[in-house]
Amino acid sequence: MNFFDIDKRVLQASEQAMALCAGKLREIEDIQEYNQIKMIKAFQNAGVRESYFSGSTGYGYDDFGRDALDRVYAFVFDAEDALVRHNFVSGTHALTVALFGMLRPGDTMLSVTGMPYDTIRSAIGIEGSYPGSLKDFDIHFDMTELLPDGTLDYRQIEAELAQKKPKMVYIQRSRGYSTRPTLTWREIKKICDISKKASPKSIIMLDNCYGEFVEKVEPLSVGVDVMAGSLIKNPGGGIAPTGGYIAGKRELVEMCAYRLTTPGTGKEIGATLGNNRELFMGAYHAPHVTGEALKTAVFASALFEILGFDTAPRYSDNRGDIIQLIMLGNEQKLCKFCEGIQAGSAVDSFVVPVPSDMPGYESQVIMAAGAFTLGSSIELSADAPLRDPYAVWMQGGLNFHGGKLGVMLAASRIVASD
Repeated sequence: MNFFDIDKRVLQASEQAMALCAGKLREIEDIQEYNQIKMIKAFQNAGVRESYFSGSTGYGYDDFGRDALDRVYAFVFDAEDALVRHNFVSGTHALTVALFGMLRPGDTMLSVTGMPYDTIRSAIGIEGSYPGSLKDFDIHFDMTELLPDGTLDYRQIEAELAQKKPKMVYIQRSRGYSTRPTLTWREIKKICDISKKASPKSIIMLDNCYGEFVEKVEPLSVGVDVMAGSLIKNPGGGIAPTGGYIAGKRELVEMCAYRLTTPGTGKEIGATLGNNRELFMGAYHAPHVTGEALKTAVFASALFEILGFDTAPRYSDNRGDIIQLIMLGNEQKLCKFCEGIQAGSAVDSFVVPVPSDMPGYESQVIMAAGAFTLGSSIELSADAPLRDPYAVWMQGGLNFHGGKLGVMLAASRIVASD
């Protein structure tokens, strides 16, 4: 740490934090090993070979690398099929393609985890008046409210499912810009069990962003029918330059593929344009990199708890995603935290984050992200809307050593400002 000016109080607290979370770090390493070995088996089962890394052009017919990558993701996610493409421009895009692929006019999607994340609301038609939303196509949105403590109201979920029989049960795994707990596979399984009993024909869809490779148990193995996410989060391993995935039951993935391309062609077309190699490499590294991000989050939770801040989840809690929530209490500390994260980055470390308007968000947002890939939140980053309760959502870290440094610099900025 001699290369950086870190407050002595933070250095001392960091030693305590490492001792506190040592057991949890070992647990994460066990998950890393399990998922990494599973990934290698996925590559072998898919028959991945060097020639698959070449790209296709034009229509992309017979792109064997593209098809093998789908098989890799299907295996590691316990899915019947997967659709993994570089031309998903974001996780929100992958989710939107899935929603439009499976829902039809007159259908209802019921969010059982409260209000969805900010950027998907305009696609649904909850906020804004953008043409082409689900609402424009007479697809209805409904949701169950969370309990006062932010946990799921299972009784209400069961009652609404039994009464409304929605076409889709929509689950958001991660907390978004809320303070509710992230869902682990156990909560997801409970929702699925309730849904299959109360409304057996409903499609159970999961927004799996930030949750990939965090646990050994995959949502598709406990009742989820289809899920989607972004390749510049966990499953891209910090190497995929862009893209997203949809995975689940074969007939549902096919419906989504028809929406991404055209009915009748679906997965059979789509040039990869030389992206295969990076997508394969990203998938290979994803389990390990996700574990490093988890370690960074656990350390941050322990450190800031020692420094007197509320954190969620706590360092000792089970985790369903890589996101760490830290309650900072005011705008000044929020900005200082983001400045410290940026200062610990290998890229754009000289940049000072400032709050600004962002497309898809109602409040000004401050973001810290010195990343090799723009917007990649598997790389160490932090962001927050400038509104109560002035909490920061931190995630990522390609390796624990760099992530730990960024967290310590963020803490040092806050301590020095008091």
